[in-house]
Amino acid sequence: MQRRLLLRLPLAAALAAPGLARAQGFPARTVRVIVPYAAGGGTDITARLMAQHASGVSGQSFTVENRGGGASIPGTQAVATAAADGYTLGVMDLSLVTNPGLFGTRLPYDTEKDIAAVGAVVAAPHVLLGSPGGSARSFADFLTQAKARPGELAFAHAGNGTANHLASVQLQIAAGLRLTLVGYRGAAPANAAVAGNEVPFGFSAIPSAKGQVEGGLLRALAVTGARRSAALPDVPTFAELGLPQMDTESVFGVIAPAGVPAEIIARLNALMVAPAATAPIGPRMQAMGYSLMASSPADYASLMKREIAKWRGIIATAGVQPE
Repeated sequence: MQRRLLLRLPLAAALAAPGLARAQGFPARTVRVIVPYAAGGGTDITARLMAQHASGVSGQSFTVENRGGGASIPGTQAVATAAADGYTLGVMDLSLVTNPGLFGTRLPYDTEKDIAAVGAVVAAPHVLLGSPGGSARSFADFLTQAKARPGELAFAHAGNGTANHLASVQLQIAAGLRLTLVGYRGAAPANAAVAGNEVPFGFSAIPSAKGQVEGGLLRALAVTGARRSAALPDVPTFAELGLPQMDTESVFGVIAPAGVPAEIIARLNALMVAPAATAPIGPRMQAMGYSLMASSPADYASLMKREIAKWRGIIATAGVQPE
């Protein structure tokens, strides 16, 4: 038996050698990193930080390409239909896992079959915001008002199907509330409406609202996530307040087309994902309000599967329709 095992070792090594060589020589040319949004947002910032690091470490260019519009579908499709060689990647946010529930078979790709997970980089927890001129100074105050005036309290969001909107939907289901959801054309106008006392409440990703909260222009009442945000340490989590179901987070992750060899995926994870947990990138992202993840490809794949199923259920229960 020992002789047979020894004879198999050279064969296994020979079979593994091409894959190892391929990974060690990767990348040999420019890697395209697609962001399905315009420049300047959280997804774009994350992509550019990671691409810059990967370029410096690998000696090859990781070039960010913005393909905004269409609820992130065109940009995601460009990744899903690219050659499975590791030279086309995407940096995605929550829409990657909510679009299957929002659009169903209208999506021009199958998120679970046509996309390979490289790794989750960071997450942006969401914060429940109150107007500075409003009477709600805590989540308990908000809850009292919402239950006393069902269907009357207005809630600002960034458009149907966005993370801010879905967080509002999730809150209604979790707390048994009826709110009037008011859509704006993006997170910045929605936050401005709350800050200007035009709408009393709203949700925002923490990085988008952190400066206004610190400046007293917005009140932070509660945050999503398993633990308090390092960016807003005095604000309780929904779990602390008795609503652990409130777990909306925009996870920013790296994807590739399905079929990219496992050793190339591992190499891309080391270049584009793992650095998010270390200096100088990790502390920089935390200072902006992000939670660090830097997951393995397998963990991100599992997360994607769970989140797609979860959001399909929430979207169906609430009858959410995309813009």
